[in-house]
Amino acid sequence: QVQLVESGGGSVQAGGSLSLSCAASGSIRSVNEMGWYRQAPGNERDMVALIDVGGTATYTDSVRGRFSISRDNAKNTVALHMNSLKPEDTAVYYCKLGQYSAGRWSSYWGQGTQVTVSS
Repeated sequence: QVQLVESGGGSVQAGGSLSLSCAASGSIRSVNEMGWYRQAPGNERDMVALIDVGGTATYTDSVRGRFSISRDNAKNTVALHMNSLKPEDTAVYYCKLGQYSAGRWSSYWGQGTQVTVSS
């Protein structure tokens, strides 16, 4: 099993910055993908940013250039630095780790942390 613990988030005015952190523990494989998803009320949970162990990052179009994802493989942590925040970035942000285990892809989620951006 894998456990994910998130920290950070909170409330900020539009144009401000926030950072999220996530620490993974448990049965973590050497090859995995970590990232952040978000879910606003009434919406589906959508990918925000992903990063693999090699440092290759993927962003959804709406955050590219404003958000930056990074990871520390030695500590099994992933961070999301959010700049120029907009009210539409308001959501619950979830940390995710994906890896192959017993021949199949498994995904693990954090408990979620609220990000609120006011106009």
